[in-house]
Amino acid sequence: MLKVFRDLFRFDIRFRVAFIFLLFILAMMILSWLSPYDMSKSFQVGMDQPPSYQHPFGTNTRGQDLFFWMAFSVRNSLYLGVITALVSRVIAVIVGLTAGYRGGWIDNVLMSINDSFVVLPVLPILILLSFLVRENMNITMLAMFLGLFGWPWDARLIRSQVLSLKERAFTKTAVYSGTSSFRITMTEHLPFVLPIVFATTINNMIWSIGMEVTLGVLGLSSITIPTLGSTIYWANSHQAMIAGIWWWLAAPIAVSIILFLGLYLLFSSVNEYIDPRTRLRRMGA
Repeated sequence: MLKVFRDLFRFDIRFRVAFIFLLFILAMMILSWLSPYDMSKSFQVGMDQPPSYQHPFGTNTRGQDLFFWMAFSVRNSLYLGVITALVSRVIAVIVGLTAGYRGGWIDNVLMSINDSFVVLPVLPILILLSFLVRENMNITMLAMFLGLFGWPWDARLIRSQVLSLKERAFTKTAVYSGTSSFRITMTEHLPFVLPIVFATTINNMIWSIGMEVTLGVLGLSSITIPTLGSTIYWANSHQAMIAGIWWWLAAPIAVSIILFLGLYLLFSSVNEYIDPRTRLRRMGA
């Protein structure tokens, strides 16, 4: 792992930029546990104060310090992204490994279900679910909903990899030696697809956080919990731009850009590193 980190940091500028961006996000997350303010309460500081030394991101009309509000928002948004990625990765790995190795009617059934999820209009469905469970909606529930819709593309990618692995000599040797199908997929095939799982995990986190921002701006997520989307929702509700409180919108937008760019650059860097030909060419071999 240290060698991979060293190679990426040395030979890929995208990884270095992603490291700096995500280090900033990590620092904000740590500061959220050290906040002197209770984010569930309003009017703890002066209202509508512009960015200053005391309040780096300024304050809003609700009397909340935007820097620490954004620290909580980043923590909650990343929590949602991680839970979504875990749920969707479990489903994608199970479906992809099973369909790719077992083949036949099992493959046909699983891929039919997979393709049905691919063509589903996810955003309208999430909006409908948000209306149905709006009173009980929280970060964990939204993450579970997103996880149930975020797996089909990656499951098909894993399946294609397993179809290739199934024809290799080590798989046939394991079959002839009497190894069970479950053991073959878990010990022989899973290690080969883990790099794909890791790379698609980052991509899935980007997608899920983006969906949360979309639902939050529409007021369809839990707007009482600090997230990137709920911050923009409250700014729009109080007409921040018209009132001249531009920093209320600038803070979540700037932090969102840093977070999304950090995750995207990390994804593209790791995804390229997985390909040995590209990695060797970048390292000058």
